[in-house]
Amino acid sequence: MSTFDYEASAELFAARGHPGIRYQRFDRAAEAIRHAIEKLPPKMLAGSSIEVNDQRYNAAQIRALYESERYPLSRNKHS
Repeated sequence: MSTFDYEASAELFAARGHPGIRYQRFDRAAEAIRHAIEKLPPKMLAGSSIEVNDQRYNAAQIRALYESERYPLSRNKHS
């Protein structure tokens, strides 16, 4: 994932079976990643994915992108 484009637009698909928003579009992948990690409950994150440039990323991959040195946004210390 060293070539991941944090500036590309992204779509977040939240886990089914939970009330609320199941789909959300973001102008930047970095924002979708931050939302998934910092805002979604852990059970919902576990079944969620993001799509960036026609590539899907699961919860473990989303976490790795968030924890990457290349992640361009500030992180919530409690995530």
